[in-house]
Amino acid sequence: MAGLEALAALETSGSNPDVTLLYDINGLAADAPGWFDRTMEFVGEYGILLGLVLVVLWTWWGARKRDTLDDAASSVAAVVWAPLAAAVAVLVNVPIRGFVERPRPFKDHDGLTVLVDGKTDFSFVSDHATLAMAMGAALFVAHRRLGFAAIGLAVLEGFCRVFMGVHYPTDVVGGFALGTAVALLLSPLASALITPLARVVGRTGRLSRLVWAPGAAPAALEIPGARGASEDPQERDLAA
Repeated sequence: MAGLEALAALETSGSNPDVTLLYDINGLAADAPGWFDRTMEFVGEYGILLGLVLVVLWTWWGARKRDTLDDAASSVAAVVWAPLAAAVAVLVNVPIRGFVERPRPFKDHDGLTVLVDGKTDFSFVSDHATLAMAMGAALFVAHRRLGFAAIGLAVLEGFCRVFMGVHYPTDVVGGFALGTAVALLLSPLASALITPLARVVGRTGRLSRLVWAPGAAPAALEIPGARGASEDPQERDLAA
């Protein structure tokens, strides 16, 4: 019991590195001009998630441009798993948040600049960080370069959540870990389930173009080994 009381006291004091980093990052919001804070509010709440959706769509557009239906189906299945992984990770987080019951940082710490009102749920784990990193990790399996870009957006999302004063840094780190674990550990199962369905769609009339549209891939999504594309192992599709 004494140990738990000491831990609680540490969490609400500035001697906790988690709290110290919270104040350091959130303090940037207090010193920034109003327009910058409003921009960060939009980016952290909606903008980065929209950006991730666009990356998913761009990856899907290129994944369709394979030489064979089988290759296209496996690649598209890997892309489809990205938003599904995000949804699964957020669902997994629901019982975690209810079990930990960590209050939002602005409820326990004074002097924070909170950029978003109405956050009354629990803080650990961050849904935004979980969702963003799940999409980033899943996209890395589908396409390395665009996966790295998505992971970069996820890291920026985590920074924004602390900057906005709605999460501790450890809430974000926990979200990154949860999102990555769900996306990577369940990827083989997701591929086994989604790829056959993608093959069926790829043989179905006009809907086939959702899965397979053979042709010259955009430069950013050249397929290694295909005619006219240079072989680059760093860009090899891990799902193919």
